[in-house]
Amino acid sequence: MGTLVSDEAKSWIGRSAPSWTIEIHRSDIVKYSIATEQRLDKYRNGDEAPPLFLYGALRVLAPIDELGPDGLALDAFLPDLPLKRVMAGGTKSHYHRTVKPGDVLVATRTFSAITEKQGSSGPLIFIEYELNVTTDNGEPVMSETLTRIVR
Repeated sequence: MGTLVSDEAKSWIGRSAPSWTIEIHRSDIVKYSIATEQRLDKYRNGDEAPPLFLYGALRVLAPIDELGPDGLALDAFLPDLPLKRVMAGGTKSHYHRTVKPGDVLVATRTFSAITEKQGSSGPLIFIEYELNVTTDNGEPVMSETLTRIVR
């Protein structure tokens, strides 16, 4: 083992993708709350976003011809690796405060780790990203560690 992750791939550790900014509208919270059958009035009225709201709100919108076979936007923030199939490996989220209408949020994703392991069906590469979401004046909103498995 130890031959799949090149020095070039390791050099990505600490690299951040360009940040992106989104403004949260009450109508977005209401639509999400209806779609996910929220029961609390604070969500259904759009006064506060349910915790999982950010998963959809931060998702990249892409034309259908730019989607991968899994239906998700292709991720260009990935080093060149000899293995090509990328799968979800888990998410750990910490919410610092609730999301409210009128918030302007800034999200930054940083490549934080890459390791190689041997699985029962062959070699695997584990990649971790840190996603940090703050308000536009720097107040922490959410921090998340995302793991991707490449096989």
